[in-house]
Amino acid sequence: QVQLVESGGGSVQAGGSLRLSCAASGSTFFINRMAWYRQAPGKEREWIATFSGSRNTDYVDSVKGRFSASVDNAKKIGYLQMNSLKPEDTAVYSCNADGRTVWGRDFSSWGQGTQVTVSS
Repeated sequence: QVQLVESGGGSVQAGGSLRLSCAASGSTFFINRMAWYRQAPGKEREWIATFSGSRNTDYVDSVKGRFSASVDNAKKIGYLQMNSLKPEDTAVYSCNADGRTVWGRDFSSWGQGTQVTVSS
């Protein structure tokens, strides 16, 4: 099974930036799609962005123009660049990716989540 390891979370002041990374394990051959979700305390998990293999991106309205999702298949890493962060962006962020392994099998995996805290 493919494992996804997230990094890049942390604490930042409002208006600041962070870049989250989601690295797929070595058995990954190709990441076809990577989606990002977040869950704030007391709230349900929310989808926020998707990057597909055809280089299409889609975002929830609340992050459009501020967040940018991408995938580097040479490195097997997905990124979520977050700019102009707001206190309401505070949440645990998780990545979800699907694609194909080096053995020709499809996979779908979740990252472990990383905390993002934005202070006013």
